[in-house]
Amino acid sequence: MGLATETFFLDPDAAGTLQARIQAMVAQGILSGRFRPGERMPSSRALARHLGVSRMTVTLAYTDLVADDYLIARGRSGYFVSDTAPQPSGHVPAPREDRVDWQRALQPVPAPAPRVERPADWRRYRFPFIYGQTDPTLFDHANWRLCALRALGQRDFDAMTADHYERDDPRLVDFIARHSLPRRGILAGPDEILVTMGAQNALWLTAQVLLGPDRHALIEDPAYPPLREILHQSGARVRPVPVDAQGLPVEGLPVADVAFVTPSHHCPTSATLPLERRRALLDHAARHDMLVVEDDYEFEMSFLGPPAPALKSLDRDGRVIHVGSFSKSLFPGLRLGYLVGSKPFIDAARALRSTTLRHPPGQIQRTAAYFLELGHYDALIKRMSRAYRRRREVMDAAVAHHGLDVAGRGSFGGSSLWMRAPGLDAAALAADLRVKSVMIEPGAPFFADPAQGRETYRLAYSSIPEDRIAEGVARIAAAIDARRPGP
Repeated sequence: MGLATETFFLDPDAAGTLQARIQAMVAQGILSGRFRPGERMPSSRALARHLGVSRMTVTLAYTDLVADDYLIARGRSGYFVSDTAPQPSGHVPAPREDRVDWQRALQPVPAPAPRVERPADWRRYRFPFIYGQTDPTLFDHANWRLCALRALGQRDFDAMTADHYERDDPRLVDFIARHSLPRRGILAGPDEILVTMGAQNALWLTAQVLLGPDRHALIEDPAYPPLREILHQSGARVRPVPVDAQGLPVEGLPVADVAFVTPSHHCPTSATLPLERRRALLDHAARHDMLVVEDDYEFEMSFLGPPAPALKSLDRDGRVIHVGSFSKSLFPGLRLGYLVGSKPFIDAARALRSTTLRHPPGQIQRTAAYFLELGHYDALIKRMSRAYRRRREVMDAAVAHHGLDVAGRGSFGGSSLWMRAPGLDAAALAADLRVKSVMIEPGAPFFADPAQGRETYRLAYSSIPEDRIAEGVARIAAAIDARRPGP
């Protein structure tokens, strides 16, 4: 592979002849590691034309670099970086001194909230009990590829290449309106739907549109850690409300401008908000003129029984904003979700989105639309549900066999269990388990006060093969026993 001429430029302030400056430019590129052994240099003619110098000047510079073993000439093939060229020092000095006072230039932002950390190489762990990642053995690679190729075709050229300004792919919006939402009991028109770059982007847009320094927001505790950070960055006053075994308690709920909830599948305890509490929450919202943002992130994984009606389906006066996502059911890297709400809210969110990213990539939207329309999505959900049901059965049996403490589990499915290790620090337990090729997620980052979640952790079964679950749980149990004080 050859180096592009555009990567070469002469510093106008550098001293020396043109030949010496070209020689220094190439040598510094090699010493900095930008140009690597075996890479082909631009031809002397091409580089001379790019730099605006004579070809002889470049040829003489290349000749000196060959003599110093920076480059090697290979007949008619041209010049290449020598395999025995001086090695990069490992330190690349800054070309100029940074004299900007960044403390003054940057707007102050809240300190980042604790996050659920996982290493980038999590797939090398044999027992990865981590949440929200894709199992490649379940995904329909072949049909997704065919849909992507179809979206790249001439008939869809405009959908792929055009700047649609603030608009979304009408095929995708139509499928969401006529198929995805009715399954949750929600009826909405195209002007009440906005496609987003995943659920987190939907939550950010919502917070930016609805909140500010003079607004109050309610959030469940524990809760999705990035949501807490999003709300703090909005400048709103955030009030965490502890959940119980049935999710958010409505009796005694504080008054606020907006409440952010996960009624169908609480994050992270998996509790499902009962129907009577849902109605009570809507009554409370109506009495106090409060908006409710419903994050319905995992309703597709309902393999134990049908999920409860979406909160938005019970909404009679437009107070509920519904957040959905395809990232959990397809793959997290897709970053495709949607907002459903009254037209004035969607218009405001659409206007804000257009100032940052216009719209999610058209080719991705059209590919997803074909995958949904042709029935591949429903088939994938059925396949995942069967696999998750089996994994859940194995997980439940292993957890019961070893007497592990379950703090919460989804009543209609989901893909994880919320666990407790009484008297132990789950973060230290997780560190012990990594040495044994086991990954769990400590629960502290989910809490407004991380100390309250010190004993909790999450076990997900979306990323681990069924035949490894029992041994993985056994290793967790052994690590817990090893940390408990002896008699």
